[in-house]
Amino acid sequence: MIDLKTIRRIIDIAMDEDRVQNDITTNILIDKKQISESYIISREDAVICGNALVKEVFKKFDAKATVVSYHKDGDRIKKNEPVLFLKGPTATILSCERVALNFLGHLSGISTLTAGFVKMAGKTTSKILDTRKTTPGLRDLEKYAVYCGGGFNHRQDLSDMVLIKDNHLAAQAKDITLADIVRKVRRETTKKIELEVDTLKQFEQALQARPDIILLDNMTVAQLKTAVHLKKKKKSQIMLEASGGVNLNTIAKIAQTGVDRISIGQLTHSAKAVDFSLEFVI
Repeated sequence: MIDLKTIRRIIDIAMDEDRVQNDITTNILIDKKQISESYIISREDAVICGNALVKEVFKKFDAKATVVSYHKDGDRIKKNEPVLFLKGPTATILSCERVALNFLGHLSGISTLTAGFVKMAGKTTSKILDTRKTTPGLRDLEKYAVYCGGGFNHRQDLSDMVLIKDNHLAAQAKDITLADIVRKVRRETTKKIELEVDTLKQFEQALQARPDIILLDNMTVAQLKTAVHLKKKKKSQIMLEASGGVNLNTIAKIAQTGVDRISIGQLTHSAKAVDFSLEFVI
């Protein structure tokens, strides 16, 4: 679960952006003493995520608001199913509706897509991971949503672990080897080292360099199978991670190659929001 301090910080930004205190329509039309009940309903099958944010949005705006969740984050929900109940000042419900639904729809979309990838990977040993391709300012929430969908989190930020990518290699002297680079990094940090390669020739050199993880970038299924075979032949404990060109149509075959991890930027940068609506009890 994300800590409450982080949730409140992000909610403050969203509520300020929408100027919920200056909802001109609601302020003109709705009596501040009026009380209403309403439900948030899912318009499609999904994996829900964001209950705490919905509660905090309404409670932060008005402590008198009551929010009841019928599910916990990570639960599967059905189309047209009520997922939350709201009771409180009508003006509060109206002014906070869009901020709450934006959070709920976006995060549930990520959880739902992640669950789809996890399902397609089947009973293989491959873990589904996110990346740093997140919405600026929302990374904590989006990575939490991946977790709720059954996925795993890659590095949180640039300080979390070492990831030597192609551009890092391109910026090195031409005569330096992958083994030299890994040794240099190990002298400076005890954090895990991941090394990106995009050819099998590079992969064999990476095996000799002995990082903790080798990232197999944009390799074909045949290349991934060969890499897994070479790793087993060397009796190496290095973890293999596939990335690039991963979608719901390719994930099953990639997972079946035997790679340990599959990182997918699509989980956070292309997930379709789940459609939720707020309906008043008449």
